Amino acid sequence: MKPSKDRPSDDIEVPPRALHTADLEVTRGPGPGFLRRHWGKTTLVGVVVVPVTVFAIWSAVTLGYTYSDGDRQGFVQKISRKGWLCKTWEGELAMSNVPGQAPQLFNFSVRDDSIASMIDKTVGKRVALHYEQHVGV
Repeated sequence: MKPSKDRPSDDIEVPPRALHTADLEVTRGPGPGFLRRHWGKTTLVGVVVVPVTVFAIWSAVTLGYTYSDGDRQGFVQKISRKGWLCKTWEGELAMSNVPGQAPQLFNFSVRDDSIASMIDKTVGKRVALHYEQHVGV
């Protein structure tokens, strides 16, 4: 029998097996099938982990950078604890240069409870406050 194009001759060694699709997937890496198999993990990462990471980085940058700082003098009109998740003390300082003139109001926030209690003792008295402004928080 003569060897043909379709049939190898008996002299040629045939490998024990050819490449299978599993071999090709290993060399190709994760593709669209990866997302279909792991849709729960992918959704969790996209919905929870990524926004929390972005928020944490944004908070660290904005709290680490001071836009402006200075001193304000006036009368503390009110201070109260506000917030849904992050409770802070919110206050209002009335600044007036000339008696009888309408005061300019300066709103401020205090994160520390001990400083807020010191400010609370001075409500109605003239005080000088040192502040730092953080933009984007």
